[in-house]
Amino acid sequence: MTATTSAPNIRPARLSAGEYAHNFCDAHPPLTLAQALIEADRCYYCYEAPCQTACPTGIDIPSFIQRIADGNIRGSANAILSANPLGGMCARVCPTEVLCEQACVRNTNEDKPVEIGQLQRYATDAYFAKPGAPLFTRAAATGRRIVVVGAGPAGLACAHGLARLGHEVLVLDANAKPGGLNEYGLATYKTVDGFAQQEIDWLLSIGGIEIRNNTRLGREVTLAELVAQYDAVFLGMGLTGVNSIGIREPDNTGLRNAVEFIAELRQASDYAQLPIGRQVLVIGGGMTAVDAAVQSRKLGADEVSIVYRRGPQDMSASGHEIEWAKSNGVTIRHWATPKEVLQEGGAVRGMRFAKTRQDGDKLVETGESFDLPADTVYKAIGQTFVGQPVGALLELQGGRIQTDEQGRTSHNKVWAGGDCRCGGRDLTVEAVEHGKVAALSMHAALSVANGV
Repeated sequence: MTATTSAPNIRPARLSAGEYAHNFCDAHPPLTLAQALIEADRCYYCYEAPCQTACPTGIDIPSFIQRIADGNIRGSANAILSANPLGGMCARVCPTEVLCEQACVRNTNEDKPVEIGQLQRYATDAYFAKPGAPLFTRAAATGRRIVVVGAGPAGLACAHGLARLGHEVLVLDANAKPGGLNEYGLATYKTVDGFAQQEIDWLLSIGGIEIRNNTRLGREVTLAELVAQYDAVFLGMGLTGVNSIGIREPDNTGLRNAVEFIAELRQASDYAQLPIGRQVLVIGGGMTAVDAAVQSRKLGADEVSIVYRRGPQDMSASGHEIEWAKSNGVTIRHWATPKEVLQEGGAVRGMRFAKTRQDGDKLVETGESFDLPADTVYKAIGQTFVGQPVGALLELQGGRIQTDEQGRTSHNKVWAGGDCRCGGRDLTVEAVEHGKVAALSMHAALSVANGV
């Protein structure tokens, strides 16, 4: 197959207004009251429940489900948000099929676990709709000032935990809005109606937290300055570098980073204004690749393919996400690695790939190649931590910040969590746990320093 030589076909308004509204509505509608009660009744309320053990934030799952069954929505939300202050978003985006739901004992004798994620969403959505009196209040002021770098899941969870304990917290974030990946990095159909900001508004309502946007570490402020000015520092700025696809990347129309495309979609007020190609290729095998591919289809692309260099068992996207991509008309091609961007007149015309195979523990090329036509190529092969702003003060491991289990770094006043921390699984729910644990560790360290 050879790349097409037709004129570039990247344009907006491929669909009608009704089609855009349908394509970008909630991908998984919430449970009704009747559905939630039926689903809650399926829970065995296990003692030492394996689902709770499988949850990175340790939510007492049987307890919150029991409270739904009893009609105690506030109590259910309290059980969730006490353990996970971003429990509403995690209910939407957490890979429950490989965490709590995979551990559900219903799997032993049935094919279907309790829909824990959907029940968690039901409880938190109902609470946010009518929150009433605050669930949490702040402890007495400690007089300590702590700065958090990054308003993503780790940073927000840390800030909330510190505020509850009586500390004053300043959160610095490089973006125009807080939220990190929850605001800029998720498929639009996973979190509709501005839920990310609604949840953040609730989180900030505890008081004691100030957010300063458009402030990047290494640009407006240095880590050395923060260490000197504040009692403690938490770093949760995520991964800001984008991996190369390993070949020459010409500065052409149609070759983009998938994360930039997803962020653009998340901030769009009118999907009809977003241009999309007719034939789209996405290079990668993770969640970002799936989100970019499916949303390309939903914007009106005729043909969308994900191309991954290894086999299906090696893709980091969950089986649920892969099936979601296929059901939305995305073709997934395995055992192919990029070799050349095919171009003409400053625009992408396609890509040339080398076929690959596994040879022992090595991935090798077979010597065969093929071309795929495309007018748009999205790169989604992972992000990297940009260590330059912290490298002079902190030890790195594997290209990310080295910490202990409590998030302590090599500097006694600095903690870290989320994707920038070495050893994580790049999960929203795990980032929340990092922030939560670090907040407790910071509080303990400051209390000792204060002679408490």
